[in-house]
Amino acid sequence: MTFHALVFTFGSMRFLLFSSLFILSVACTNNPDRVPRIGKNLTHRTKDSIHTKQPLKAEDPRVRRHFEELGLVPVSEYAPDIRIDLRYSTDNNFMGMQLYDYIQTAYLQQDVAERLAKAQQQLEALKPGFHLVIFDAVRPRNVQQKMWDALDSIPAWKRGKFVSNPAHGSVHNYGAAVDVSILDSTGNLLDMGAGYDDIREIAYPEKEAFYLAKGMLTQQQVDNRKLLRKVMNGQGFRNIPTEWWHFNACSRNEARRKYPALESEI
Repeated sequence: MTFHALVFTFGSMRFLLFSSLFILSVACTNNPDRVPRIGKNLTHRTKDSIHTKQPLKAEDPRVRRHFEELGLVPVSEYAPDIRIDLRYSTDNNFMGMQLYDYIQTAYLQQDVAERLAKAQQQLEALKPGFHLVIFDAVRPRNVQQKMWDALDSIPAWKRGKFVSNPAHGSVHNYGAAVDVSILDSTGNLLDMGAGYDDIREIAYPEKEAFYLAKGMLTQQQVDNRKLLRKVMNGQGFRNIPTEWWHFNACSRNEARRKYPALESEI
Protein backbone atom coordinates (compact mmCIF):
# COMPACT_ATOMS: atom_id res chain seq x y z
CA MET A 1 0.00 0.00 0.00
CA THR A 2 1.40 3.41 -0.94
CA PHE A 3 1.95 6.29 1.49
CA HIS A 4 -0.93 8.27 -0.08
CA ALA A 5 -3.24 5.29 0.31
CA LEU A 6 -2.34 4.95 3.99
CA VAL A 7 -3.04 8.64 4.62
CA PHE A 8 -6.37 8.38 2.83
CA THR A 9 -7.36 5.25 4.78
CA PHE A 10 -6.42 6.77 8.13
CA GLY A 11 -8.28 9.97 7.30
CA SER A 12 -11.40 8.01 6.31
CA MET A 13 -11.33 6.00 9.54
CA ARG A 14 -10.95 9.19 11.58
CA PHE A 15 -13.89 10.76 9.72
CA LEU A 16 -16.06 7.69 10.33
CA LEU A 17 -15.16 7.66 14.02
CA PHE A 18 -15.94 11.36 14.40
CA SER A 19 -19.24 10.93 12.53
CA SER A 20 -20.26 8.03 14.76
CA LEU A 21 -19.49 9.97 17.93
CA PHE A 22 -21.40 13.01 16.63
CA ILE A 23 -24.48 10.93 15.78
CA LEU A 24 -24.36 9.25 19.20
CA SER A 25 -24.08 12.64 20.90
CA VAL A 26 -27.10 14.03 19.04
CA ALA A 27 -29.13 10.90 19.80
CA CYS A 28 -28.37 11.22 23.52
CA THR A 29 -29.27 14.92 23.51
CA ASN A 30 -32.68 14.23 21.96
CA ASN A 31 -33.46 11.25 24.15
CA PRO A 32 -36.26 12.18 26.61
CA ASP A 33 -35.06 9.46 28.98
CA ARG A 34 -31.53 10.80 29.21
CA VAL A 35 -30.52 12.16 32.61
CA PRO A 36 -29.91 15.87 32.01
CA ARG A 37 -26.67 17.48 33.12
CA ILE A 38 -27.56 20.13 35.68
CA GLY A 39 -25.24 22.99 36.50
CA LYS A 40 -21.51 22.38 36.21
CA ASN A 41 -21.14 18.99 37.82
CA LEU A 42 -24.59 17.86 38.90
CA THR A 43 -26.30 14.86 37.35
CA HIS A 44 -28.53 14.04 40.33
CA ARG A 45 -32.12 12.89 39.83
CA THR A 46 -34.66 12.70 42.59
CA LYS A 47 -35.96 9.36 43.81
CA ASP A 48 -39.72 8.97 43.57
CA SER A 49 -40.06 7.80 47.14
CA ILE A 50 -41.43 9.57 50.17
CA HIS A 51 -40.11 9.90 53.69
CA THR A 52 -43.22 11.07 55.51
CA LYS A 53 -43.16 8.10 57.91
CA GLN A 54 -39.96 9.38 59.50
CA PRO A 55 -40.47 11.92 62.30
CA LEU A 56 -39.38 15.44 61.47
CA LYS A 57 -36.76 17.18 63.58
CA ALA A 58 -37.94 19.72 66.12
CA GLU A 59 -38.26 23.08 64.41
CA ASP A 60 -36.62 26.19 65.85
CA PRO A 61 -39.46 28.20 67.47
CA ARG A 62 -37.96 31.34 65.97
CA VAL A 63 -38.90 30.01 62.55
CA ARG A 64 -42.57 29.76 63.51
CA ARG A 65 -42.57 33.28 64.98
CA HIS A 66 -40.82 34.75 61.95
CA PHE A 67 -43.16 33.00 59.53
CA GLU A 68 -46.23 34.12 61.46
CA GLU A 69 -45.04 37.71 61.05
CA LEU A 70 -45.13 37.13 57.29
CA GLY A 71 -48.63 35.58 57.42
CA LEU A 72 -47.29 32.05 56.81
CA VAL A 73 -48.94 29.05 58.50
CA PRO A 74 -48.14 25.31 58.64
CA VAL A 75 -50.28 23.50 56.06
CA SER A 76 -50.65 20.52 58.42
CA GLU A 77 -52.73 22.63 60.82
CA TYR A 78 -55.29 23.30 58.08
CA ALA A 79 -55.07 20.02 56.20
CA PRO A 80 -53.73 17.18 58.37
CA ASP A 81 -54.51 14.66 55.60
CA ILE A 82 -51.96 16.24 53.26
CA ARG A 83 -48.59 14.53 53.45
CA ILE A 84 -45.32 16.46 53.65
CA ASP A 85 -42.09 15.45 51.92
CA LEU A 86 -39.94 18.58 51.66
CA ARG A 87 -37.32 17.63 49.10
CA TYR A 88 -35.08 20.66 49.66
CA SER A 89 -34.72 19.88 53.35
CA THR A 90 -33.07 16.61 52.25
CA ASP A 91 -30.56 15.68 49.55
CA ASN A 92 -33.32 14.03 47.47
CA ASN A 93 -33.58 16.88 44.98
CA PHE A 94 -32.10 17.90 41.63
CA MET A 95 -29.07 19.48 43.31
CA GLY A 96 -28.33 16.41 45.41
CA MET A 97 -27.81 18.49 48.54
CA GLN A 98 -29.80 19.90 51.44
CA LEU A 99 -30.80 23.49 50.73
CA TYR A 100 -32.45 24.28 54.06
CA ASP A 101 -32.86 22.46 57.36
CA TYR A 102 -34.60 25.12 59.44
CA ILE A 103 -37.94 24.56 57.68
CA GLN A 104 -39.32 21.23 58.83
CA THR A 105 -42.87 21.42 57.51
CA ALA A 106 -44.67 23.10 54.62
CA TYR A 107 -45.67 26.74 55.16
CA LEU A 108 -48.02 28.76 52.96
CA GLN A 109 -50.02 31.96 53.27
CA GLN A 110 -53.14 31.22 55.32
CA ASP A 111 -55.65 31.73 52.51
CA VAL A 112 -53.52 29.53 50.23
CA ALA A 113 -53.34 26.80 52.87
CA GLU A 114 -57.13 26.91 53.25
CA ARG A 115 -57.60 26.49 49.50
CA LEU A 116 -55.15 23.59 49.45
CA ALA A 117 -57.11 21.92 52.26
CA LYS A 118 -60.23 22.10 50.06
CA ALA A 119 -58.28 20.56 47.18
CA GLN A 120 -57.44 17.62 49.45
CA GLN A 121 -61.12 17.28 50.35
CA GLN A 122 -62.04 17.18 46.67
CA LEU A 123 -59.36 14.55 46.01
CA GLU A 124 -60.66 12.41 48.87
CA ALA A 125 -64.20 12.67 47.46
CA LEU A 126 -63.01 11.55 44.02
CA LYS A 127 -60.48 8.97 45.20
CA PRO A 128 -61.02 7.79 48.79
CA GLY A 129 -57.73 7.17 50.55
CA PHE A 130 -55.71 9.36 48.17
CA HIS A 131 -53.57 12.20 49.56
CA LEU A 132 -51.84 15.24 48.18
CA VAL A 133 -48.14 15.28 49.05
CA ILE A 134 -46.16 18.54 49.20
CA PHE A 135 -42.58 18.62 47.91
CA ASP A 136 -42.06 22.36 48.38
CA ALA A 137 -44.11 25.28 49.63
CA VAL A 138 -42.65 28.62 50.79
CA ARG A 139 -39.08 28.89 49.54
CA PRO A 140 -36.62 31.53 50.77
CA ARG A 141 -35.22 33.78 48.08
CA ASN A 142 -31.63 32.88 49.03
CA VAL A 143 -32.45 29.23 48.28
CA GLN A 144 -33.94 30.40 44.98
CA GLN A 145 -30.56 31.95 44.22
CA LYS A 146 -28.72 28.68 44.94
CA MET A 147 -31.04 26.82 42.58
CA TRP A 148 -30.63 29.47 39.88
CA ASP A 149 -26.84 29.38 40.17
CA ALA A 150 -26.78 25.55 40.00
CA LEU A 151 -28.28 25.76 36.50
CA ASP A 152 -25.72 28.25 35.22
CA SER A 153 -24.86 26.05 32.23
CA ILE A 154 -28.37 26.73 30.87
CA PRO A 155 -29.06 30.12 29.20
CA ALA A 156 -31.05 32.46 31.44
CA TRP A 157 -34.03 32.63 29.05
CA LYS A 158 -34.36 28.85 29.16
CA ARG A 159 -33.40 28.50 32.81
CA GLY A 160 -36.40 30.62 33.76
CA LYS A 161 -38.72 27.85 32.54
CA PHE A 162 -37.48 25.69 35.39
CA VAL A 163 -36.39 28.09 38.16
CA SER A 164 -37.62 31.66 38.43
CA ASN A 165 -34.92 34.30 38.30
CA PRO A 166 -34.36 35.34 41.94
CA ALA A 167 -33.98 38.93 40.77
CA HIS A 168 -37.69 38.85 39.86
CA GLY A 169 -38.73 36.47 42.62
CA SER A 170 -40.79 33.30 42.55
CA VAL A 171 -44.36 32.86 43.73
CA HIS A 172 -42.80 30.28 46.08
CA ASN A 173 -40.92 33.11 47.83
CA TYR A 174 -44.25 34.59 48.92
CA GLY A 175 -45.76 31.33 50.14
CA ALA A 176 -48.32 31.36 47.31
CA ALA A 177 -47.04 28.44 45.23
CA VAL A 178 -46.80 24.76 46.01
CA ASP A 179 -45.15 21.73 44.41
CA VAL A 180 -47.44 18.72 44.83
CA SER A 181 -48.18 15.21 43.68
CA ILE A 182 -50.61 12.46 44.74
CA LEU A 183 -50.24 9.36 46.88
CA ASP A 184 -52.61 6.48 46.23
CA SER A 185 -54.45 4.56 48.95
CA THR A 186 -51.41 2.32 49.48
CA GLY A 187 -49.09 5.29 50.03
CA ASN A 188 -47.36 5.12 46.65
CA LEU A 189 -46.82 8.12 44.40
CA LEU A 190 -48.91 8.13 41.25
CA ASP A 191 -46.85 7.68 38.10
CA MET A 192 -46.70 11.02 36.30
CA GLY A 193 -44.36 9.85 33.55
CA ALA A 194 -41.56 12.11 34.79
CA GLY A 195 -40.21 12.66 38.28
CA TYR A 196 -40.34 15.75 40.43
CA ASP A 197 -37.90 18.46 39.32
CA ASP A 198 -37.33 16.73 35.98
CA ILE A 199 -36.24 19.42 33.52
CA ARG A 200 -36.91 17.31 30.41
CA GLU A 201 -39.75 18.37 28.13
CA ILE A 202 -41.60 15.14 28.89
CA ALA A 203 -42.43 16.78 32.26
CA TYR A 204 -44.09 19.74 30.53
CA PRO A 205 -47.90 19.75 30.75
CA GLU A 206 -47.98 21.66 27.46
CA LYS A 207 -46.15 18.78 25.72
CA GLU A 208 -48.29 15.91 27.05
CA ALA A 209 -50.25 15.36 23.84
CA PHE A 210 -47.03 15.15 21.84
CA TYR A 211 -45.40 12.58 24.13
CA LEU A 212 -48.64 10.62 24.43
CA ALA A 213 -48.85 10.37 20.63
CA LYS A 214 -45.20 9.28 20.53
CA GLY A 215 -45.90 6.54 23.08
CA MET A 216 -43.45 8.08 25.56
CA LEU A 217 -46.27 8.86 28.00
CA THR A 218 -49.09 6.43 28.73
CA GLN A 219 -52.73 7.41 28.99
CA GLN A 220 -52.65 6.47 32.68
CA GLN A 221 -49.73 8.82 33.34
CA VAL A 222 -51.55 11.67 31.60
CA ASP A 223 -54.76 10.85 33.48
CA ASN A 224 -52.83 11.01 36.76
CA ARG A 225 -51.62 14.49 35.87
CA LYS A 226 -55.16 15.48 34.90
CA LEU A 227 -56.46 14.29 38.28
CA LEU A 228 -53.91 16.48 40.04
CA ARG A 229 -54.83 19.47 37.88
CA LYS A 230 -58.55 18.88 38.43
CA VAL A 231 -58.39 19.10 42.21
CA MET A 232 -55.92 21.99 42.18
CA ASN A 233 -57.71 23.98 39.46
CA GLY A 234 -60.94 23.45 41.38
CA GLN A 235 -59.55 25.71 44.10
CA GLY A 236 -58.12 28.34 41.79
CA PHE A 237 -54.56 27.02 41.56
CA ARG A 238 -52.96 27.23 38.13
CA ASN A 239 -50.40 24.81 36.75
CA ILE A 240 -47.41 26.25 34.89
CA PRO A 241 -46.73 24.89 31.37
CA THR A 242 -43.30 23.40 32.11
CA GLU A 243 -43.76 21.56 35.43
CA TRP A 244 -46.61 19.13 36.12
CA TRP A 245 -46.07 19.53 39.90
CA HIS A 246 -46.01 23.34 40.25
CA PHE A 247 -49.19 25.27 41.05
CA ASN A 248 -49.56 28.99 41.70
CA ALA A 249 -52.32 30.36 43.89
CA CYS A 250 -52.01 33.70 42.09
CA SER A 251 -49.73 35.54 39.69
CA ARG A 252 -46.33 36.79 40.78
CA ASN A 253 -47.47 40.41 40.54
CA GLU A 254 -50.48 39.68 42.73
CA ALA A 255 -48.33 37.79 45.23
CA ARG A 256 -45.96 40.76 45.37
CA ARG A 257 -48.87 43.09 46.12
CA LYS A 258 -50.53 40.86 48.73
CA TYR A 259 -47.70 39.16 50.62
CA PRO A 260 -44.21 39.86 51.95
CA ALA A 261 -41.42 37.69 50.57
CA LEU A 262 -39.35 35.29 52.66
CA GLU A 263 -35.87 36.52 51.88
CA SER A 264 -33.62 34.11 53.77
CA GLU A 265 -33.21 31.90 56.77
CA ILE A 266 -33.24 33.46 60.23
